[in-house]
Order: sequence, then structure tokens, then C-alpha cells
Amino acid sequence: MKSEFTGRHMTAVLVGGFGIVIAVNLSMAALATRGFGGVVVENSYVASQKYNGWLDEARREKALGWNVELTRQAGGTLDLILQGVPAGAEVTAQLRRPLGQPEMTELSFVPAGPDRLASTAPVAPGRWIVRIAVASGDDRWTREVHIE
Repeated sequence: MKSEFTGRHMTAVLVGGFGIVIAVNLSMAALATRGFGGVVVENSYVASQKYNGWLDEARREKALGWNVELTRQAGGTLDLILQGVPAGAEVTAQLRRPLGQPEMTELSFVPAGPDRLASTAPVAPGRWIVRIAVASGDDRWTREVHIE
């Protein structure tokens, strides 16, 4: 026995189809907002006004000739190899998660050989953005490194 395709059938198809589309959009929007921990800059106009100053600061840092290489050891600690950094310079690191809920931590370092430092505590597994800062007198140098 054949049944006729009625207006009720068409209504069910439309409601079901749009219901699926709306449900997927809502779930994707919820995942997107939960996965973003904040804003890149608070005010893009103010950031644009500071841009040339940031470029000048980057040129001054580059002129120092300093560099730091970062490696993650098996135990979770970080090793820093200093290149061109003056003896006695203060080295700090701030870690933050690039995605998800904001999580931040700071590391301290101890000497581990000539031009080499090791973190005093291990870093939790996963992705991190490490902001390394080196200061010696009035000179300051910073870099961001991604680790997994």
C-alpha cells in the first residue's frame, strides 16, 4: 500500500532538517566559546597606537644579540641555553596555556652549567606558551616559545 506525501510529511522534513542544523550550530558555538580563554588585546585601537613602540623595542632587543634556546627534558623540567647573555642576568619564565581555560604558572631557574639554566620545577604535560624574559641592568629581552 502506497501512502501519499502530505503537508505533514513536508513539515516533519523541514522541522527535522532545520532542527539538526540549529543543534549543530549551537553545539559548535558552545565549544568555541569554551575553548577561547580571552582576548588578544583589550582594545585594538590602543594597541594600534602602541605598535611602533613595540617595533622599536623589538629592534633594541635584537641589537643586544641575546638568544635563549629552550628544551623540555623527560622529567618535565625546562633547560635554557643562553647565547650572548651577560653573566648574572636575571632570567624568568611565565607559562600559559594557548587554548582552553586560562592556566598560568611561573618558573624559577638554577644554574646547570656554563650558559645553561634548569627550571626548579617540572612543567605539567600539554601545550604551553613560554614567555622568557632576560634582564641585565637596563637591558631587557623577551621571547615567546611554544612547547608541547
